[in-house]
Amino acid sequence: MQKKPSTSTGSERAAIVMNLLEVAAIVFALDQLTKTLIIRYIPLYSSVEPIPGLGRLLLFSHTQNSGAAFGIFQNSGNIFMVIAILVGAAIVYYVANSPHMPWLMRISLGLQLGGAMGNMWDRVRHGAVTDFVDIGFWAIFNVADASIVIGVLLLAYWLWQEDMKEQQSESK
Repeated sequence: MQKKPSTSTGSERAAIVMNLLEVAAIVFALDQLTKTLIIRYIPLYSSVEPIPGLGRLLLFSHTQNSGAAFGIFQNSGNIFMVIAILVGAAIVYYVANSPHMPWLMRISLGLQLGGAMGNMWDRVRHGAVTDFVDIGFWAIFNVADASIVIGVLLLAYWLWQEDMKEQQSESK
């Protein structure tokens, strides 16, 4: 079954891009606020127990990461800045050229864009990314990292749902 080509007005596309940028801006602001508080109040390589008695479940451990996720590729920050810029540009281009984009996909891509820009800004400002959420059994991360992961999971869920809808329509 072929989909009919859809047309959308410039104002509809602008609204879709604005939704994406709003989500990204919220993520970016929250990420930078939390990192600023960590830098200001917790010395580098120190930890604080935000909820007394739950230190085994959650610590704020101020670390810096000059590599990629989970600390791999240390001192490769410039490469990741270029990747973040390219990914950000690709997301904005894709959204701007998508006539109709479901809200879940906008949120997903906005989370990913805001997270990528938050970590990129750290690399520009500090030469490394500030990480602080320490749940013990996982690598220490930050709001930007969590937003990227949640965004990817939402996108995977949306794609899975779309695939299921397509399979159901083909079987009828």
